[in-house]
Amino acid sequence: MKPNYSFLLKLLIAQCLALACASQGYDFFYLVQQVSDLTSQMQVSWPSLACPSSDDTSFWTHEWDKHGTCSESVLDEHAYFQAALDLKAQANILQALENAGIQADGGLYSLTGIKNAIQDALGYEPWIECNKDASGQSQLYQIYLCVDYYGSSFIECPVFPNVGSCASNLEFPTF
Repeated sequence: MKPNYSFLLKLLIAQCLALACASQGYDFFYLVQQVSDLTSQMQVSWPSLACPSSDDTSFWTHEWDKHGTCSESVLDEHAYFQAALDLKAQANILQALENAGIQADGGLYSLTGIKNAIQDALGYEPWIECNKDASGQSQLYQIYLCVDYYGSSFIECPVFPNVGSCASNLEFPTF
């Protein structure tokens, strides 16, 4: 899939035009940094898996608005996405699970086995969030790991999120 740089260019132009129209006189310009140099890597490593399929740019915008802006005093938008990509590569959770014989094949796996596979590979305990499929079966939804203040390394989670709990055996759905 070819990156859609024209969309990002149009967005940048629209932002510049909006700023130009909004100000009669001006004292400075804004330089708006986009994450376009990361787009192709993000399309591979951090695509939207929503069903029905959604626009990756909308998904990434949501991720920045909801999560990234909390780190804005330390990481700008570009640094936030670069850190996320670096941490994903460092963790390689799917490989850790596969090494333990756990695959996204629609099969049932033990919650303990999933947690142990990740902890053995990374050295940190994950939090597993589940949801239910159409038939009511508990399924793997999200894996949480804690990251230090600077977004550079994993740490032990001081507290786990209060999110959907899992059954002792859960489905690892195909995606």
